[in-house]
Amino acid sequence: MPLGETSVHETHYEILSVDEDASYDQIRNSYRSAILHSHPDKLNTSPCTSDEKFLKIQKAWQVLSDAELRVVYDNDLRSSRQDGTTADEISVEDMSVEISGEDMEIFYQCRCGDYFSVDSSELETMGFALLRDGNCVQVRRLGASVASVVLPCGSCSLKTRVWVDSDMKIPFQDGSDLRNQS
Repeated sequence: MPLGETSVHETHYEILSVDEDASYDQIRNSYRSAILHSHPDKLNTSPCTSDEKFLKIQKAWQVLSDAELRVVYDNDLRSSRQDGTTADEISVEDMSVEISGEDMEIFYQCRCGDYFSVDSSELETMGFALLRDGNCVQVRRLGASVASVVLPCGSCSLKTRVWVDSDMKIPFQDGSDLRNQS
C-alpha cells in the first residue's frame, strides 16, 4: 500500500499472515511459504507488482526475525495504536521542509490553516535523523524500517500521523519560505 494515502498500513505480521505473538518458528515458516509463492520469477504478474510484494515480505522478515528490531517494531506498533484518532495519515514525503542554518523543520498544512510541524532536534529524540542531501532532505529511521509519529496542529485539536519509511527524501527549494507562499 503506497504511503501518503489516508489508509491503514499493513503490518509486518499481516504481510507474513501470522499473529503478533507468533513464535520465531511460526514467522520463519510463514516467511518461507510467502517467499516461495511470491517470488517474481514464479509469478506471471507485472514485475512491479510482484517485486513490491516480494520486497514487503523480505522487509517483514528482516524486522521480525531479528529480536531487537522486532521489539522496536512492536513498541512502535503499540504506540501508533495508542495515539488516538488522527485527522490524516500522510507520508513524510508529503511534507515540506524549511531550513534555517543548521536547523530543519518539516511541516504539513492543517485544515484550519496552521501547520503540523516538527524540527530536526525533536525528530532526533524520536529516533529519526534529517540529513541535507543536495536539494533534498533525507529522513532516516534509526532502528525499525517503518514507523510513525503523531503530530498535533499548532492551533486546533487535530493531529496527523506521519509515516516514515527508512531513507525517504523530501525535496525543497533553497532560500524560500514555503509557508508564506500559500
